[in-house]
Amino acid sequence: MKTLRNEVVDYVERNIGVFHEKRLHSLESLKLEQVLRRKNPYLFKAKNILTAHDLVKSILDAHLSSQEETIFGDWLEGLAIFINSKIYGGRKSSAVGIDLEFDKEGIRYIVTIKSGPNWGNSSQIKKMISDFNQARKTLRTSNSKLNIISVNGCCYGRDNKPDKNGIYFKYCGQVFWGFISGDKNLYVDLIEPLGHKAKEKNQDFLEAYSRIINLFTEEFSENYCVDGRINWKLLLKFNSGR
Repeated sequence: MKTLRNEVVDYVERNIGVFHEKRLHSLESLKLEQVLRRKNPYLFKAKNILTAHDLVKSILDAHLSSQEETIFGDWLEGLAIFINSKIYGGRKSSAVGIDLEFDKEGIRYIVTIKSGPNWGNSSQIKKMISDFNQARKTLRTSNSKLNIISVNGCCYGRDNKPDKNGIYFKYCGQVFWGFISGDKNLYVDLIEPLGHKAKEKNQDFLEAYSRIINLFTEEFSENYCVDGRINWKLLLKFNSGR
């Protein structure tokens, strides 16, 4: 009989390719204009970047870092739901803004899953609380006595004050993975299988990345360089002009 760890390893090895495929597709579908519009040209000027290659690489790296965090966060959400389904019969919630719903010891838990603890500003947190309130209201229409607890789960990091004024709980890192699985050491067990075929997948990504850098550098030089120098006014007009 498979242990939870065995099932997690199997799941990760079967599905980690999805993350790499989405990461590669995100890179290959990029257009230089998309990246230039989304990043702050003032910042790169202040960093005294002088070559088209360095500017393109800096802008592309900043964009990809943000994209990868989102893609991998979505992937980890799927992993968390899978793990919880094996232990507590959890499922993807149909409620708006709620990722996971499960019952444990007479309590219905509604969970929104984020990558790390510093995921949102005050407006985004208010929206999450509103989603929790609406989900509780909906669930209680069919069972007014249902005991419901709201949880903001974060896949890494820590929060030493998980009780957020009785409104919801915030569980991060080891606490979160232990909460959804009943195994306080699961967070450590996850790290090894995530490297499954990572070397070959990252080689594919590196080849595509190098190609995009070269193409973007050539395009940038043609459109935003004059006499071999970056024309910041041209770039700024494209990025911010009316």
